[in-house]
Amino acid sequence: MTIAAIIQARMSSTRLPGKVLRLLCGKTILAHVIDRVRASRAIDEIIVATTDQPADDSIGALVPMLDATLFRGSEDDVLSRFYCAALAAKADTIVRVTADCPLFDGVLLHAMIEEFTVQRRRGEPLDYLSNTLSRTYPRGLDAEIVDFAALERAQRDATQPFEREHVTPYIYGHPEWFALKNFAGTADLSHHRWTLDTEEDWRLIEAIYTALYRKDRLIGTPEILDLLDRQPALATLNAHIVQKATPRA
Repeated sequence: MTIAAIIQARMSSTRLPGKVLRLLCGKTILAHVIDRVRASRAIDEIIVATTDQPADDSIGALVPMLDATLFRGSEDDVLSRFYCAALAAKADTIVRVTADCPLFDGVLLHAMIEEFTVQRRRGEPLDYLSNTLSRTYPRGLDAEIVDFAALERAQRDATQPFEREHVTPYIYGHPEWFALKNFAGTADLSHHRWTLDTEEDWRLIEAIYTALYRKDRLIGTPEILDLLDRQPALATLNAHIVQKATPRA
């Protein structure tokens, strides 16, 4: 079984343009995300799927230097971009990650992949595993694992604009057709916001990296939680930010 992690990245964020190439402790946000996805030893290939627009040429130039595969496709039909990247990689199982999560947890991802593969190996149906169907993890640790056949059906049959833009709504919006499963943590940490979408998010993430980053290892989720327990004012930096809603099918 070939497992490909596809990281969606583009420069044209509406609230924080160019965020994926911002420098954080001497490395771009995208480079940090790739390193953290790679911490899951189960990943066979990491693909950065960006658009075919000139605005994303800078991403295209950077990716080969980060030991990742570059794929470029439709700007608006992200489902098509994602599907074509998976098809080119000949992936059986696809992990979906976004490039604005520089605190992404590769250890968590590894546990999710293990659960997905073990359940399927037992012959139990599972097309889609996510830690976002019912949130218990901080926003910014989001991961979705999709069987290629389910992704192919979504590519073929999804027609609503939000289904094409957000990749997976067609799948999790039809539990009568797809076997879905939520991956939940032992504690509810969903009130934490560790994704990068605004300047307030940037200030929090920059503070966390300044306090904890070392070149020889990745920052772990327990370390971040410990820091926020010791310095609770940090979490207030972006506590008021409202996540843009993703429509449900």
